[in-house]
Amino acid sequence: QDLGHQVVLVVGDWTAQIGDPSGRDQSRQRLTADEVKSNAQTYMEQFFTIVDKTKTEVRWQSEWYGRFTLSDVFELTARFTLADMMAHETFRLRWENKQPLSLMELMYPLLQGYDSVAIDADVEFGGTDQKFNNLVGRQLQMMLGQRGQAVLLVPLLAGTDGRKMSKSFGNTVDVVDPPLEMYGKLMRMSDDVLPDYFATLTDIPEDELVAMQLDMAQGRLNPRDAKMRLAREIVTMFHGAEAARAAEAEFVKVFQRRELPTDMPSVPIAPGATVLDFLVTSGLASSKSEARRLIQQGGVSVDGQKLTDGMSPAIPGVWRVGARRFVKATD
Repeated sequence: QDLGHQVVLVVGDWTAQIGDPSGRDQSRQRLTADEVKSNAQTYMEQFFTIVDKTKTEVRWQSEWYGRFTLSDVFELTARFTLADMMAHETFRLRWENKQPLSLMELMYPLLQGYDSVAIDADVEFGGTDQKFNNLVGRQLQMMLGQRGQAVLLVPLLAGTDGRKMSKSFGNTVDVVDPPLEMYGKLMRMSDDVLPDYFATLTDIPEDELVAMQLDMAQGRLNPRDAKMRLAREIVTMFHGAEAARAAEAEFVKVFQRRELPTDMPSVPIAPGATVLDFLVTSGLASSKSEARRLIQQGGVSVDGQKLTDGMSPAIPGVWRVGARRFVKATD
């Protein structure tokens, strides 16, 4: 967009009801049309945190698949063989392991690939897991008389702990995270994934990244300082330079100097509430069993004093759970 190119976002409202089988050893649960639309709105909100919405063309697969006939389906499927589809590693492994593989899933690459024909794409962006699907799109274009698109693949980013990025692992950095939360998550990342985050998410020159890795390996650069630079870069990308500076100042204040945060929620103590009660009602714990565990681990304090008895009365003050959660309790 910065260079004047037209960005087209294709919402896969048809293929999403099948679910991309890439990298999965079993079929996905099918989504309803309403679920797809709801998910699409969420994805677009995230997409447009980076891409200029006013300069983006949004297309829905239903524009072309809504008028597809059985004859069109035959015409599409006749262009590829079962052997072609078995070049997809996921399909091949499921076939060899005698795991279920539906005809609908085998059609997924064709349906996604035809999107490139429908919008006459000249470049398609995707993760490395989309290589097969993107190349099917390129082949279809050339079969149908279009110029084959270029395919630009980007590596899949690992989670902050080095495992696959997943909410269930608690290792995600979400594009809609507020500045301080985004900054804090990046500061807690494993040193091992730091180079990949720099290479994938920033415009720092490669020679500078190589020098940075060498400095960290030889002890001339503290990984903490490199993480602070990364966190500034990424928060600036999503929220602006001023928000990044404020997030860094607050992080240093709370997590390095061990001072209280500038802002924290204020929660009144209900009459007769115990420590366990308040931990749950304030949101510091999801249940009383979690609250007991936090107390046993020494992770709960009020005004710097650790709490050891969950049945004692809740008292006013600044409650802290772990390193990151604060609540001001009031009468």
